[in-house]
Amino acid sequence: GAFGGFGTTTTTAGPTFSFSAPTNTGTSGLFGATQNKGFGFGTSFGTGTGTGLGSGLGTGLGFGGFGTQQQQTTLGSGLFSQPAQTPAQSNQLINTASALSAPTLLGDERDAILAKWNQLQAFWGTGKGYFNNNIAPVEFTQENPFCRFKAVGYSLMPNNKDEDGLVVLVFNRKEIDIRSQQQQLVESLHKILGGNQTLTVNVEGVKTMPDDQTEVIIYIVERSPNGTSRRVPATTLYAHFEQANIKSSLQQLGVSLSMARTELSPAQVKQLLQNPPAGVDPIIWEQAKVDNPDPDKLIPVPMVGFKELLRRLKVQDQMTKQHQTRLDIISEDISELQKNQTTTMAKIAQYKRKLMALSHRTLQVLIKQEIQRKSGYAIQADEEQLRVQLDTIQCELNAPTQFKGRLNELMSQIRMQNHFGAVRAEERYYIDADLLREIKQHLKQQQEGLSHLISIIKDDLEDIKLIEHGLNESIPIRGGVFS
Repeated sequence: GAFGGFGTTTTTAGPTFSFSAPTNTGTSGLFGATQNKGFGFGTSFGTGTGTGLGSGLGTGLGFGGFGTQQQQTTLGSGLFSQPAQTPAQSNQLINTASALSAPTLLGDERDAILAKWNQLQAFWGTGKGYFNNNIAPVEFTQENPFCRFKAVGYSLMPNNKDEDGLVVLVFNRKEIDIRSQQQQLVESLHKILGGNQTLTVNVEGVKTMPDDQTEVIIYIVERSPNGTSRRVPATTLYAHFEQANIKSSLQQLGVSLSMARTELSPAQVKQLLQNPPAGVDPIIWEQAKVDNPDPDKLIPVPMVGFKELLRRLKVQDQMTKQHQTRLDIISEDISELQKNQTTTMAKIAQYKRKLMALSHRTLQVLIKQEIQRKSGYAIQADEEQLRVQLDTIQCELNAPTQFKGRLNELMSQIRMQNHFGAVRAEERYYIDADLLREIKQHLKQQQEGLSHLISIIKDDLEDIKLIEHGLNESIPIRGGVFS
């Protein structure tokens, strides 16, 4: 929403920017710039009493309405205009002071009770203060300087330029309805603009607001016959929307408020900060400027009454929900990225193993191809050197006290650990496929050698038995011959 007018209802906005200082008219400086501690209220009528900020303080700021006025204006239609204080306003101040301090309605001690009652109404910010039979009563509003239910908060200043062409439209409809009918809404806005084919309506963003309202930010792109395009300035588009016939058409679409989202110039910010809003004590306003946590981005704004406090609370709750929704989306994205990372790491490990296997297969193919290519040729000198190196490596591997012995020792330890269950669950041993194949080949050769040795031993035993049997049979025959 927009922070619309904090000024008194009698303040009127000039058609153009007016940075002239307000002129106070009154009697003998009673309500002048000096702080008046009179009337026993512990406060003064200060300089902020008669220096209202016009009927549209912050509509260009992009915030919601403060005060009771429903009129919304742009920065160019009276935001910082400082009208001179009229005699009627001075009379209003005099009448207020009379109602709070010295009413003459009854002419006896009851006037003192009436004064206290008027003070209570002024503190509350509602009611009428009777003080004279011949003068109309004073209407107490929450903008009067004595109202206690007011404070100063801070709002973010817009940083969009007029060239960006951003205009805010507040609809009295829910966000889900706006998003479902966004295309029809764009077409309706295009018809309101006259249906010109050179104009294109674009939606910059849609945001939920309290009380089932939705904020839609739009901008218009104008295309020239030579092919170039530009954005319609925000102030121009806003001025077009503020025309009576266009505004009624927008209201039929459900638009309750329109404003141009443009940044404030340094001179405008300075003018805004120099003059306290109507009903805000200058001391409080100065302290609010000192306590501003970020003067470059935030601007102090008054909060008058519980209704405005409730509105800001609803806006804060709404923003908190949006932030929580965004955090949930980010959390889901992080979880999804973690899953993708885990899957990617597993695929990378799989591809590494596959690459190693393909490398070995490629090497075997190259070996066979090289053998076929070199078949029939004599061994060359470099091949002989390579063969000698390979034989040396093979001898080192087959040496009993070298790698093979260590490998056999490791294998025996592994068998023992597996036998006694001493291997922890998290420990895993991995042997390369080629090494495992070489181990199997070596064990197979040893097994074949043992089998061959056993067969030789069996054959020798058969021969020995045959020799013994022949000797036993030949001894009796020889004895018979010699006898």
